[in-house]
Amino acid sequence: MEKRNIGFELTIYNSENELSQEEAKLLEKAVSARKKAYSPYSNFQVGAAVLLENGKIVIGNNQENASYPSGLCAERVAVFQAGALFPTQRIIAIAISATSKNYVVNTPAGPCGNCRQSIAEYEQKQKTPIIILMRGEKGKIYKSNSIGELLPLAFNNSFLEDS
Repeated sequence: MEKRNIGFELTIYNSENELSQEEAKLLEKAVSARKKAYSPYSNFQVGAAVLLENGKIVIGNNQENASYPSGLCAERVAVFQAGALFPTQRIIAIAISATSKNYVVNTPAGPCGNCRQSIAEYEQKQKTPIIILMRGEKGKIYKSNSIGELLPLAFNNSFLEDS
């Protein structure tokens, strides 16, 4: 038997003033997208902004539906839109901002499992890491240098290849 510890490292910033100018702008776009989220059922608003290698920023926000499974998270809205509009551009970073209409979100909300898997697909496809910036409405900002760190042992296309 063998035991292994699989962990990851986060960089934690106290405010957007500690971010690079590019990262601060990306987070600002995520906050702006968050404010336009359609979340009448959960009252939990999430915005995402994707930075592409050509410098373009593509945004997304959560879109809820009375039939809950029919909604879509902000991260996937942004990533899929980036893939549709700019299919040859690599994703450099994704900023995520979350809040609630019912309370102040002081801690960063990471992407859900479906979003992590979707981002991992793009990271594998482009063969380069995607930086993830996460923040609540207020408080600290978490930075992960790869979605692979947030989703170790991810399912990928290597499992679908014939042996």
